[in-house]
Amino acid sequence: MQPFSNQPTKQSKKLMSKANKVNWTIQVVTWADAEPLLRAVREQVFIVEQHVPTWVEWDTHDATAVHLLAFDDKQQPIACARVLESGRIGRMGVFKDWRGFGLGQALLAKAIEICKQKNFKQATLSSQTHAVGFYEKAGFKVISEAYIDVNIWHVDMQLLLQSFR
Repeated sequence: MQPFSNQPTKQSKKLMSKANKVNWTIQVVTWADAEPLLRAVREQVFIVEQHVPTWVEWDTHDATAVHLLAFDDKQQPIACARVLESGRIGRMGVFKDWRGFGLGQALLAKAIEICKQKNFKQATLSSQTHAVGFYEKAGFKVISEAYIDVNIWHVDMQLLLQSFR
């Protein structure tokens, strides 16, 4: 028989960590109201982790896009996405510690919902090739050959929305 210990094990730490990461919310925000918070997420995910040049990351689309911002239970930003006026979903990023908890799926579902509310016939996006399966689970289909964008392989994807109305 093993002695009892009240010290957390590696397995219990993992479970506790996972339990703490189910408390998040997603809000629709504007660039004008939430620019510093959106920048914090995108700088970490795209510029630091993926080495996207700053001149590529920041564009004129932010001012008119619908932005989604996810917060943890302490109201700290942890993920984001945006929907352009054309129905293009992009800039979807989740902090590394928050990946694998369904947050990306929830952001994508909310972005699709926004596209439907705006009566877009389709939602489009540019997926990094390693993430194609993630988007396919939501119904997106690959519509291009693979190409390199900022030194990362991508494909264009599309989700037809008219059949959902």
